[in-house]
Amino acid sequence: MRRWLSAARLAKYSTAAGGDIGRALALYEWNSRISAALMRDLGHIEVGLRNAYAAVIERYWAGSPLHWTRSSQALFPPVFRMRDGRQVDINTQQRAQLEQACERVGPEGAPGKVIAELTFGFWRFLSSSAHEKTVWVPYLHQVFPPGTDRKRDVDSKVATLNRLRNRVAHHEPLIGENLSREAAKISALGGLLDRDLGAYVAATSSVPEVLSERPVWARLVG
Repeated sequence: MRRWLSAARLAKYSTAAGGDIGRALALYEWNSRISAALMRDLGHIEVGLRNAYAAVIERYWAGSPLHWTRSSQALFPPVFRMRDGRQVDINTQQRAQLEQACERVGPEGAPGKVIAELTFGFWRFLSSSAHEKTVWVPYLHQVFPPGTDRKRDVDSKVATLNRLRNRVAHHEPLIGENLSREAAKISALGGLLDRDLGAYVAATSSVPEVLSERPVWARLVG
């Protein structure tokens, strides 16, 4: 196990297992199962979110004659803010990611192919305060029910789930996380996007079952 996982990766599981190597492996396997269950649910939400965002931008797009996926400069114009004592363009990253996605699919690539190339991180930041006036107000707020608060109801949840997704994707230990709370956020965000999506994810998720299988002897290690 030390050769396979590395001593550093194994250490957290070993500590949680009280130094028992067999229990450490069992805990590692449980971590793999809960990660897979969470990734399934997160995948449904990611696809739902990016499709909802893409559709509403396309519906209300009033920029250049080109499709919004080919209009990075129009959708993400230079917006300068003071950061660490200097002026920075807060739209640089979004522009670059969109342009790189277009390059990967080529000039004839359909909008859907460009959208599929964009990471969850791209969509995650579209609800941030940096894009409130340029993306949230003209487009994204229309995805959600009236009265939805950008920061509290959407951005905070998307940020948390993006962090969780990255931890899952990189096979990080989740044994110190409040996964019941995170699973509830997944369903809640799904329900904001689409009531049926939220209900479906909650009803078909295997997360509660896998959580119940967490070894009772495992110590919480953050």
